[in-house]
Amino acid sequence: MIPFIDLKAQQKLIRNNIDKRIKKVLDHGQYILGPEIKELENNLKSFAGCKYVLCCSSGTDALLLSLLGLKIKPGEGVIVPAFTFASSAEVMPLLGAVPIFIDVKLDTFNLDPTKLNDAFETAEDMGIKVRGIMPVGLFGQPAEMDLINDFAKKNDLWVLDDAAQSFGGKHRDKTVGNLSEATATSFFPAKPLGCYGDGGAVFTNDKEIYEIAKSTHTHGMGKNKYEYSRIGMNARMSTIQAAILLEKLAIFPAELNKRQIVADNYNKNLSISNLNIKLPLVNKGFRSSWAQYTIILPESVDRDKLQKYLKSKNIPTAVYYPIPLNKHKPYNIYPVSKSGLEVTNFLSKHVLSLPMHPYLKEDEVKYITGHLSDFINKQ
Repeated sequence: MIPFIDLKAQQKLIRNNIDKRIKKVLDHGQYILGPEIKELENNLKSFAGCKYVLCCSSGTDALLLSLLGLKIKPGEGVIVPAFTFASSAEVMPLLGAVPIFIDVKLDTFNLDPTKLNDAFETAEDMGIKVRGIMPVGLFGQPAEMDLINDFAKKNDLWVLDDAAQSFGGKHRDKTVGNLSEATATSFFPAKPLGCYGDGGAVFTNDKEIYEIAKSTHTHGMGKNKYEYSRIGMNARMSTIQAAILLEKLAIFPAELNKRQIVADNYNKNLSISNLNIKLPLVNKGFRSSWAQYTIILPESVDRDKLQKYLKSKNIPTAVYYPIPLNKHKPYNIYPVSKSGLEVTNFLSKHVLSLPMHPYLKEDEVKYITGHLSDFINKQ
């Protein structure tokens, strides 16, 4: 079976260093907020080029902490794509705020900036004060942050970049983590930069956002221990996870280059196949971290049958995401932009993600694309 994501190949390269890092944690015994946390935060700051980084317990908690730092209030609205993972929308209702669902672009899968005004007006017409925009760097490529930031500035909104999948990507001359007021990422094991459990981080250049998030992630702690400045939560990162991430971050730039080579191999082999498959587009001047390699199948192809066929050939696949968020029971009460969600609805029926990781060999890509071609050509 070809691994969908191959963490074992990566671990072989750095296992000795990880063992040493974990042993060091076991020796000093500071399992929570140990010195590796600060070391990782400093290294992440250097990587992203931002002033402040707060490591925390998950990507979802990173979004929650960012929203608290941005001072979201109950009843206020945040514009968010409907074509994304649940975390992107669930954090607003958890704080009493309102997600306003917006459509995405067909070529990049990311928030469509041309539809922001419609989403904004939809909320206003319903009496909802929009406070911010949460674009999602789906599958690895950051959204068009220049256009999104311009709209936000004109309408006195903030922007929170959900970079759970796009950390390691670039938007023109800037690295993800430094594209908006706040950025949240996930270190879930399957992410381009993942630990061996749950983890996440908040990135910002705003000291107040950082200080609020930092206090909140340790139960609202003030300057002194057991002095509480606000209602908080327990969202601290395990020191062992930070130790693991330090070694994985060291090889992350090289892995990003390898991911690009894998994506290029997919593009090359699928471009010559004349299958009418729509390949993922990376905007000029952007870099994707290639969290997933996702294609759009021809409408004539039965996706379920294709997946079963590929599975019989030991090729795993996945569908991200088969149901738009606004159609799930917990979210169908929230506003949808008056522009509608035509692209989101189409993508949910026709996208397919293929195996993607830095250690996927070219002959494996050829094997995958060959069987994909065989199935589609027989339709």
